[in-house]
Amino acid sequence: MKKYYPEGKLFNTKENQRIISSTENLEEAKKSGIIAEAFASVCDRDHNLLVELPCIRGIIPREEGAIGIDDGSVRDVAVVSRVGKPVCFKVIGFEKNSRGNNEYAVLSRKAAQQECYRNYINELTPGDIIDARITHIEKFGCFVDIGCGIPSLIPVDSVSVSRVSSPADRFELYQDIRAVVKYITNVNNYPRITLSHKELLGTWSENSALYCAGETVTGIVRSVESYGIFIELAPNLAGLAELRDDVREGQVVSVYIKAIIPEKMKIKLVIADVSERKKVMSDIRYFISSSHIDRWRYSHENSYKSDETVF
Repeated sequence: MKKYYPEGKLFNTKENQRIISSTENLEEAKKSGIIAEAFASVCDRDHNLLVELPCIRGIIPREEGAIGIDDGSVRDVAVVSRVGKPVCFKVIGFEKNSRGNNEYAVLSRKAAQQECYRNYINELTPGDIIDARITHIEKFGCFVDIGCGIPSLIPVDSVSVSRVSSPADRFELYQDIRAVVKYITNVNNYPRITLSHKELLGTWSENSALYCAGETVTGIVRSVESYGIFIELAPNLAGLAELRDDVREGQVVSVYIKAIIPEKMKIKLVIADVSERKKVMSDIRYFISSSHIDRWRYSHENSYKSDETVF
């Protein structure tokens, strides 16, 4: 299966820089149907995107800005929001001046997206693990680019087992991540992909094996309840500590691991100190290296609890 990347991944590649460096190479790209990338510099009042090319002006006409713009199923913000960012495109023609020379290249982001759907998105099945790039974060979830600017959603409850109030607690804009295809629905004759992330972050056993009773480690306070404080040790692992008046959600704390109880999937913690430093985004650790999973069980094998995802 041909690889289709989120926008921005192609721009600095040697081959992409060669393609956009001359009109001759752009003409070659037109003939061969190659997808290239460059930065959109302006969206004019007619919502045409002007694209920065080293050799010639590039224009993506409004109706070529994204799938669905021409029929109104996608709003023009999908085009306007690309200003200052890389856009993928296929070269579909050249406009000539009165002397017969190429004045500007006519580009189509929609054509690149259609190819991506045809050769990649349409072939995806639930359980497939794919690359994605965070493009927009909301309380309810984060939108990601899964190829050529095609959007997908990771709902907030699918970000990690350790619950967060917003995906911003876990991700940063334009961060590259991996995710697993959870649902596929059909919208306007195109598949709409819903993703999940938590299944790639390890089971309870895999995460708890990284810790030992008697250790003092750092964690992030995720919620303060009437019966205790939930502290995240890892994105898919949290423990419970006794209440303290000086602790609030989002703080970094040092905690003593009092006990790890596999059959109950519980970790008992004691807060040793409250840190002044703010939480920092750490590199995401993925426990699955394959390209597909059919089933994922978070629960410990001896636990009476069952937490499982079937794709």
